[in-house]
Amino acid sequence: MTLLALKEDRPTPKAVYNWRVYTCAAIASFASCMIGYDSAFIGTTLALPSFKKEFDFASYTPGALALLQSNIVSVYQAGAFFGSLFAFATSYFLGRRKSLIAFSVVFIIGAAIMLAADGQGRGIAPIIAGRVLAGIGVGGASNMVPIYISELAPPAVRGRLVGIYELGWQIGGLVGFWINYGVNTTMAPTRSQWLIPFAVQLIPAGLLFLGSFWIPESPRWLFANGKREEAMKVLCWMRNLEPTDRYIVEEVSYIDADLERYAREVGKGFWKPFLSLKQRKVQWRFFLGGMLFLWQNGSGINAINYYSPTVFRSIGITGTNTGFLTTGIFGVVKMVLTIVWLLWLVDLVGRRRMLFIGATGGSLCMWFIGAYIKIAGPGSTKAEDAKLTSGGIAAIFFFYLWTAFYTPSWNGTPWVINSEMFDQNTRSLGQASAAANNWFWNFIISRFTPQMFIKMEYGVYFFFASLMLLSIVFIYFFIPETKSIPLEAMDRLFEIKPVHNANKILMAELNFDRNPEREESSLDEKDRVTQTENAV
Repeated sequence: MTLLALKEDRPTPKAVYNWRVYTCAAIASFASCMIGYDSAFIGTTLALPSFKKEFDFASYTPGALALLQSNIVSVYQAGAFFGSLFAFATSYFLGRRKSLIAFSVVFIIGAAIMLAADGQGRGIAPIIAGRVLAGIGVGGASNMVPIYISELAPPAVRGRLVGIYELGWQIGGLVGFWINYGVNTTMAPTRSQWLIPFAVQLIPAGLLFLGSFWIPESPRWLFANGKREEAMKVLCWMRNLEPTDRYIVEEVSYIDADLERYAREVGKGFWKPFLSLKQRKVQWRFFLGGMLFLWQNGSGINAINYYSPTVFRSIGITGTNTGFLTTGIFGVVKMVLTIVWLLWLVDLVGRRRMLFIGATGGSLCMWFIGAYIKIAGPGSTKAEDAKLTSGGIAAIFFFYLWTAFYTPSWNGTPWVINSEMFDQNTRSLGQASAAANNWFWNFIISRFTPQMFIKMEYGVYFFFASLMLLSIVFIYFFIPETKSIPLEAMDRLFEIKPVHNANKILMAELNFDRNPEREESSLDEKDRVTQTENAV
């Protein structure tokens, strides 16, 4: 099996895997660059000497400062929660593409407002207000992009293409983690030093805004809204095939059948999908999607993303630049492993297996780090030049090992599964719910992490380690493997029991439906062989 081998749900022309679908996914994923950058830069920006001086952090008590920092960070997640819900309405009335344009504009306005903050008259209020708007923008985009990409993607590369969204997140995060190391090393601690990280937010948002005028609307959305001629043009352009090609004919028939079922079971209108929530199977799917993000955030990732200086200080890393450097290396590790996940793991190893591996290994690493902090108490060291002990070096190693387990598993896979698991009846509403759940749990973690470190110390790591162990049980019993399953067959996938064999059973059913003659021929051949053996 080669590195980029594909498992196809049906014979697929090579022309389908063309630059157009990858380019559209990459442009849409500028949204995740926005998210990744904002998630990464804020924690280290709050630790910049120039920012601390500008807003007089020295005058706050430890508890009051922790509250201020958590508010600055968490209002972004609060805005994102509501933005992800707003996106359901915009996707229905405006479509996926225009929604991306609208949310990029909201983000740009929010980022611009942040630049007005100062330590005198306006104070820190513009940063808080701007982060609320930026949060609304990224919340809406986090809803739109995975579903947009999944609706463009051929099944064999759907995980890989949605994974580009995660790759964009890591590219943005990499820049966000390193930018403050750069400005702290090369610039004097003036107002310009901390303004630059805030201004850089405008770059990915501007690229998304401009790129969204080039990418086409989702063909599924166009079919659903009666724009059949335009939908056919977009689909043929995206697949690089003629309208009469068998692959196009089959794909259109799948979409038509799904839309007919949608009209029959749900009906037309903005509020109709909410009626589907009365169905137990739909409620269950929504619950599963939300729980994936509980477990993702329960790994501790956003405590690290938003408060990396605090996290590394608890291990014993002191000094502003040293903390920034360690954080930057964390970003590099995540970036490299995301590429490995994107090119190979997500579509070959599968979703379930990666989640198992990530949770098991990540939990063990967290247990070690917590035990080291409990025994050695490195965070109590105040000296800037304090040297790490061998135990501290081991703790840092296990921290990066935790990153190696987490990144190719829980970092992007919940987004991939949520982009796949909902049928046409509930896809937009389901993705809105998934994104809202992500930002809700993200808000909880970011809001209370500073206080958790003050009150729990090493117990924070034991807390996250325990949640990762619980996630293993949840995945085994409740989440089927979605790899290579057409979106139109997801309902059947979630009906099959036991869950751990659902993918294999459904793939066999799909292959039989498409090749009944070949299956019958194969059975006849087996009968002839059996008869011959019996005769002998």
